[in-house]
Amino acid sequence: MRRHLLPVPGNEAPVPERSGVPGSALASQKGGCRVTPPPPGPDLPAIARAASREAGGVPVGLLGDYLPAVLEAAGSSRRLTAAELAGYGRSGEQAALSGVALRGLVDLFLSATWRLWRELPSGTSVTALGAAGLAVLRAADDAVAAAAEGFERASLAVARREEAERREFFDDLLSGRGGIGDLIVRGDRLGLRLAGPHQVVLAGPAVAGAAANPVSMEVEAVVADATAPSPSLVATRGGQVVAVIGATAGDEAGRAARALARVLAQAPPTGDGQPAGWRVVVGRSYPGPSGVVRSYEEASDALDVARRLGLPDPVANAADLLIYQVLLRDREAITDLVLTVLTPLARARGGAAPLLATLDAYFAHGGVAAAAARDLHLSVRAVTYRLARVRDLTGRDPSLPADALTMQVAVIGARLLDWPAKPLAA
Repeated sequence: MRRHLLPVPGNEAPVPERSGVPGSALASQKGGCRVTPPPPGPDLPAIARAASREAGGVPVGLLGDYLPAVLEAAGSSRRLTAAELAGYGRSGEQAALSGVALRGLVDLFLSATWRLWRELPSGTSVTALGAAGLAVLRAADDAVAAAAEGFERASLAVARREEAERREFFDDLLSGRGGIGDLIVRGDRLGLRLAGPHQVVLAGPAVAGAAANPVSMEVEAVVADATAPSPSLVATRGGQVVAVIGATAGDEAGRAARALARVLAQAPPTGDGQPAGWRVVVGRSYPGPSGVVRSYEEASDALDVARRLGLPDPVANAADLLIYQVLLRDREAITDLVLTVLTPLARARGGAAPLLATLDAYFAHGGVAAAAARDLHLSVRAVTYRLARVRDLTGRDPSLPADALTMQVAVIGARLLDWPAKPLAA
């Protein structure tokens, strides 16, 4: 008769190891079947840290709950929720505001995605694997799109705020508002050390009151390249392009003016199909915020003079136009001079305009009739005839130095006052 011995609690024999598997890894017996515990899941924090390193140190926190959500989506084939996508959009905004590049943000999400995919459990069927892969790719696409949208939204808001600050700074600086200390601090943030000397380069339509199309090209980069390494700041104001340039080597403003003229010459035609002509004027160099205002006012006055004179060169220096500005300051005196010296020309057949143009060309070429004739596309005989007609009508001889000086100043005054196209008030 065999006796069945029951094991005493606490004295059970250890489970033998089979096939090299430790007894502790074997599940309990139930119904004669051995149950194996599921393998451990992916190490999500380690995956996130590795993705951050691969993206160049982009903060791990920008992933938010992305990895757990993708892992769940891989198992259930669900789509990311609206709340999850909104969170990734906030991550994109945070990245833009903290200076993370969009490329780095996208790299972080995609690196985390492929690293997680590599850690997903193997041994599943082809169908299940395909469904999981589709879910993961769809989740990555939705998450990256949401993060990029948030990044662009924040970037646009930052750009608008900076542009508003720049416009406000320009308005305060060029109008003389605000304290000097405040302007220096704000200018320093924008890259201008206003305590030193600066010049203003001003570009505007070639004809006063003309409608020029907005400049479609980025002129700030052109000015920065022309003035490097000196600092510069560019803005549009009242339909004009204003560039404030640090004057360190002496010719930065001249280089910027010529570069601006080349770029603006490519501007599209205006609405009436006419070329959108531009003039560029360089103000003189002065130190401090008040010096910028002075240079700007000089450039504005010089731009007006250049328009009135119709100068052939699109670039002019305010220093070269000072004599004309002096004439315009005493408008009453210059008007009286034109009335006294030149209005008799209006009695000529064809009016004063042809004779005035002849005098202008004659003085411009140092009193050489042949050079003036080439300029006017006339014969020398025609030019000498017109000069004789001027002498007969005015009683002054353009070939005599004493009369020539008076007549030349009067001709300049007529151009500044746009006479005879506009009548003069006596």
